[in-house]
Amino acid sequence: MLKILIAEDEEPIANLIKMNLRRAGYQCTWAPDGEKAADYMDNEKFDLLLLDVMLPGINGYELMEYARDLGLPVIFLTALGTTENKVKGLRMGADDYLTKPFEIVELLARVEAVLRRYHKTETVLNIFDVVIDTASRSVMQNGEQVPLTMKEFDLLLLLARNRNIALYRETIYETVWGGEYMGQSRTVDLHIQRLKKKLNWDSEIAAVYKVGYRLEGEDKMAR
Repeated sequence: MLKILIAEDEEPIANLIKMNLRRAGYQCTWAPDGEKAADYMDNEKFDLLLLDVMLPGINGYELMEYARDLGLPVIFLTALGTTENKVKGLRMGADDYLTKPFEIVELLARVEAVLRRYHKTETVLNIFDVVIDTASRSVMQNGEQVPLTMKEFDLLLLLARNRNIALYRETIYETVWGGEYMGQSRTVDLHIQRLKKKLNWDSEIAAVYKVGYRLEGEDKMAR
């Protein structure tokens, strides 16, 4: 399981990040200040650091230099959203820079992108009775292969990686189809219905009123 260190002094934000990353299959450790984060990095091996700039004690920019020496990928999470701050963070070697407030689905997508860049993503997801192999783009259910179209596979992967998160139709459409959602297309709904039928997941994929869809359940997913 991939390990992520969260250096964030605001506990409610840290708890929200931890909860959603764990649901997506990551192991998380929280450091409330820069010194604690440095201690964790000294004693444990992590795959990614989510780093707030305004930390007590050792600030995020100082900690960034330490993480860079360890070869640890870094995504800045900060309320400092000016171009100057972003450029500074990226020039210091950060892999990405996400401004607060942010959507959890965007954070998960950026985490995945950075880990993939470092070849740290694992290729198999297990959820309920389904095994998703992202390398071969195949889906097995109870030992039997499920024939999915390219878009159905991408849709399933998006839902699985955002477990228990309500995804707007706009987000689903723009992520899977890559175009701008115009609000009238039933493409998302039709593909959801096809996916539910093929996997017999009528209750697992829930419609969220006036929002979109959510993959539900407490069964743990491994990555």
